[in-house]
Formats: sequence, C-alpha cells, structure tokens
Amino acid sequence: MTWLIIIVVGGILGWLASIVMRTDAQQGIVLNVVVGIIGAILGGILLSGLIGGASITTGTFDIRSLLVSFLGAVILLAIVNLFRRGRVR
Repeated sequence: MTWLIIIVVGGILGWLASIVMRTDAQQGIVLNVVVGIIGAILGGILLSGLIGGASITTGTFDIRSLLVSFLGAVILLAIVNLFRRGRVR
C-alpha cells in the first residue's frame, strides 16, 4: 500500500516540478512519476540534512518530506535540462 501512495505522490510532485521547470509539454504521466520518485531519492540524499525531513520513499508524508522530494525533482529536471540543452531553464 505504501508503494501505491509513493507512486501517486511521486507523480504529483513530478508533475509540479515539470510545471516549475517548464518541461510539462515534453513529459507524460509515466515520466512524471519517474521524475517524482527519482527526484525524491535524490532530494533525500542531497537535502534531507539541510531541511531536516526525509524523502517520501521512506514512507513519511509530512510537509518537510514533500518539500524535500519536490526540490529533489526540481534539481533532477535542472540537471536533465543542463545536459539536454546546455543550460538550465
């Protein structure tokens, strides 16, 4: 049951991150879920010590974990844009 919630929340966070980074027209729902989940893992590694929350992949769903996961998805899309276009949008 937790994996289903992680997939749904990861999809929503990936979609919101794609709107912020202006890549929403290039992504479908599957890529939004992938970006949300991988971004949550990346955010857990990079930002959990700074913000103090864990990522959504640990099973916690408070505001700090959502923020860490969202920022991780934004960072992931910025890295992808950097390699794809040569600049961050």
